[in-house]
This record gives sequence, structure tokens and C-alpha cells, in this order.
Amino acid sequence: MIDYTELKKLSRSSAAGLKKIRLAILGDCSTQHITTAVKGFAITRGISADVFEADYNQIDAQIIDAGSELYRHSPEFVLFVMCTEKLRESFYMRDKDSRAGFAADMTLKITRYWDSVSAGMPASVLQFSFPYINDGVFGSFGLKEKSSFVYQLQLLNSMISQEASKRKNVFIIDINAVQSRLGEDKFFDSKLYYIAKMPFSLEALPYIALRTVSVIAAVGGNIKKCVILDLDNTLWGGVIGDDGLEGIRIGELGTGRAFSDFQSWLRGLRERGILLAVCSKNNPETARLPFEKHPDMILRLDDFAMFVANWEDKASNIVNIQQTLNIGMDSIVFIDDNPFERDQVRSAVRDITVPEMPEDPSYYVSFLKDLCLFETASFSETDAGRTEMYRQEAQRTSLMASYGSYDDYLMALEMRAVSAEFDSFHYPRIAQLTQRSNQFNLRTVRYTEAQIEALAHSDAHITRYYCLRDRLGDHGLIAVVVLDRMPDGALFISELLMSCRVLKRGMEEFIINDIVSIARKEGFETVVGEYIPTPKNSMVADLYTRLGFTEADGRFYANVSEFKNNKTFIQEELLS
Repeated sequence: MIDYTELKKLSRSSAAGLKKIRLAILGDCSTQHITTAVKGFAITRGISADVFEADYNQIDAQIIDAGSELYRHSPEFVLFVMCTEKLRESFYMRDKDSRAGFAADMTLKITRYWDSVSAGMPASVLQFSFPYINDGVFGSFGLKEKSSFVYQLQLLNSMISQEASKRKNVFIIDINAVQSRLGEDKFFDSKLYYIAKMPFSLEALPYIALRTVSVIAAVGGNIKKCVILDLDNTLWGGVIGDDGLEGIRIGELGTGRAFSDFQSWLRGLRERGILLAVCSKNNPETARLPFEKHPDMILRLDDFAMFVANWEDKASNIVNIQQTLNIGMDSIVFIDDNPFERDQVRSAVRDITVPEMPEDPSYYVSFLKDLCLFETASFSETDAGRTEMYRQEAQRTSLMASYGSYDDYLMALEMRAVSAEFDSFHYPRIAQLTQRSNQFNLRTVRYTEAQIEALAHSDAHITRYYCLRDRLGDHGLIAVVVLDRMPDGALFISELLMSCRVLKRGMEEFIINDIVSIARKEGFETVVGEYIPTPKNSMVADLYTRLGFTEADGRFYANVSEFKNNKTFIQEELLS
């Protein structure tokens, strides 16, 4: 882990060319060192953080005053740093007969902060959890005594998590996990707190900054989507080709338990929506054998979106996996026990994340958890089915080869699409798609669920989500459009983004046709589009001109009355 001294240097370094975000930090304790650590760590993740740091213990003053520096800064993120030591002071200032209600009162106070910020600006709210302290007044009995500080502290953390789950723009940063990782003695420096009101040691700051920046990055759409895995000595102990099915280590005995736990953790990622893939130097039938025959395997073949086992170099196979899944290389994590293979992939494949795995598999899970690679800003029910969707996509690729022309293939898919207004059931998936989509994304604006809900209820906007299915399966919700009613009478496409899984199926043509149809029904004469280039979205640079728009003054225009629909084999399906 990078230390605080290096983060301090990075916080002062040039951030030219990096993604810029505006962050405000409000605390009831000293936050200068936290600000420095976050700014420095952000640089390591390609982010330049423009930070407004409020004066010591000025949360109320900044929030209440609509003209304060907080509101003038117009932050995209507001971070609340409230320390357990201050919490304890407040607890003991109360009459002892009212202490059983402390957590509820503090929850109300904190949620009012969140709601005030949300009412005053379209910002995501970040809240540090409260590190655990047992003040020893009741000893262990405090865990069952409602009037004890330790009882109220644990209740408070639970209550703010419950309240955050009700607010789509609020995210809890798990500071307790850092204290558990380091131990209280390394996490907290009593002398530093009493001298400077600094609630975290200098040793803890890089870990806290890592978690904070990881959440900020996830909200901004920088997330991992796929884990590519080696097999021998990575998912099990031993070499299946040499040791045979009975000789590999997996299950309850010895280090086999460590591999089983690693597989269980990976399955949890898969169930959350992270794709798993295999990249192994092995004979295909040998590589598949443990998944098919070994009784102690946790993962099975249907847990993987792709399974590549051959004797080609892993870098080439990884590129093939990435291109087949059609996801960005920077969204992939490659895990391999062999340092030579890791170095080869790291050198040959740009942007992929290759963790330097520990030699002992007993530390695999704890090591990867500490890296915070898999932060997310949303979760929807469709995530659990993502692996099956990508497996169906591989079937479509195989089917395509059996047809004489691409049009014949598209017709054979029997595609049906739904176009519908945003609704509450789909808010999580819509927000998630705005956060995940990088390549087919015309303007690349990220939205939280709360912001999606606001768009859905705004008369100034027309919203559409699109679902696609074919005879091989259901792609689910794959595209999002937001249209702005402009004062000059035009309809402006403020958001147009689509999952790359359905590229070149005619879905982009279907969407553009639908947008113009909406404009016609709503009485608009002109539809206006805009393309804002990013390092990842060059594939859509010519989308509007290719689909019937005319470019002028940096924007793209379609005359509704003269527009001719683009060719597509997708039929519209009405919601029942």
C-alpha cells in the first residue's frame, strides 16, 4: 500500500489530462490529512479531485447557509467525516435516562444532513461509517445493554445503513473494515487525536483514501465487470493434468479449504453480476474435468461466461475473451498464481488489472478484498442473470457463421424490442447502465437512481428505456434515452447510450427511428443530437451522420418531416 508521504506528494502533482471531479469534505473533526490522502489517491486512479474542505466542525453552518462555500463549490460528491470520538462525547453529555434513544436521534440528524444536501444540489452523498469503540464502561455486557455507548454505536451504524438504502444518492464508506484490517492500535493514534483532533492515524489514511476513491470511481462508472481466472494452483491446488482428479486440493482438507473459500467468494461476485471467465494453458477436456466431476468444486461450468483452455499465450486469449464479451479491457481483472504469466499479461495487455497475488492461497480472499476492486454504486435483479446473457451471446456468434449473409442472420434471430418510459422498477438498472456504459455513449453523463427518478418525473424531459430479446434469449434492458424539450422548439437528445452486447443488431437504428417517431407525435420539427468525445466512445463518433442526421456547428440535426427510417430487422413489442 502506498504510504501517506507519497500521497502527499501526489496531491500536489500535476493532474493534467485526468478526469476531474468536484468534492466537498465536511467533518466534525480535523480533515486536512484526509483531504490530502484522498486527493493523492485519486491521482493513482486517474482522477483529479477539486476539493472544498470546510473548516473544523462547520457541518451545520455550511449546510444551513444556501450561500456558503459548500453550495458555491457545486460539488458532485459531498463527504461527511464524523468521528466516533465526537460521538462518544455527545453520548455522555446526554442525561443517562435518554441514552437508549441516542442512535435514533443521531440517525435523524445525519439523514437531515443528507437530505439538505440533496435538496440543494445534485450531488452524491458519501458517509463514513463510525469505527467501533468499546469504551469499557459495561465491558462485554454493553453489547446487550441499550443504554451503553457500544450498543448505541453498533445500532447507529445499522440504522444509517438502512436509511442509506432508502436514498439512491447516498453511499456508506466502510471505515470499520479498515480498522478491522489494521487493528485499533494502528488505526487510531490517541496523541494525534488529542493534539490535532485527527481521528485516524497516518498509517490508516491510505486505506481510508482507497475506499473513498473506489466508491467515487464506482459512482462515476469506473467499475470492474469481469474476472478472468487461471485454474491450476489458482482455483484449486495442484495441476489437474499431472495430479488427476483425485490429486488436486479442494474441499475440507489442508489448503483445499482456502481454494474452496476463494471459489465461494468468486461465486458471490458472479451472483452480484461480475462475469467470470477461464483462461488456462491446458487441454480443454482436462480443464473442464474438475468442474464436471469433482464433488467439492464450488464453481461449475455454468458459472463462467467464457471458458478458454488451450496452449496459446494467455495475453492473446484474454484479448479474445475481451472482444467476445465486448467489454473494456480496463474493466477486467486477471488472476493467476504464476508471476511469469502475470508479468507477460501485464506487459502485453494495456489497461487490464493484474493483482500481484500472494504465494499462499490462504491469503487470496483477504488480499483481493483489501484492493477494493469490486466497488459498485448500484445493484439490480438483472445482475444475477448477466452470465447467462453473455453465454447466450456466444451462441449467437456461433449461429452467425451458419448463414450466408448478415441480413439473413439478423432475420433469423427474430428480434423484438420494447420502448417504454422510465419506471420505478427499472430505475436501478437504468442508473447502472449510465454508470457502466463507456463505448456506445454519446455524451457520457453518469446518473444515480435518485437522478433517474427525477428525470422520470420531469415534464421537461421525455425518457425511454429499451429491452431486446430474440429466439435465443432475453438481453434485458440494454439502452437508455433522455430527450430534452428545448425552448426553441427542438427535441434535444441529452442521453443516448447502449450496451455493447447488442451492437450491430439494428438496435441503434431502431432507437433513432423511435426518437424521431416520438418527436413527430409530440409535435417537434427538429431533433438535435450531440457527440462529446471521450477516450472510449470513438465508435459512435459518426452515429448521427450514419443514421440520417446532418452536422452543423458541432451538433447533428434531423428534420422530422423529411426523416426516412433506418433499416432494421427488429420489431417493436408492446408492453402487456
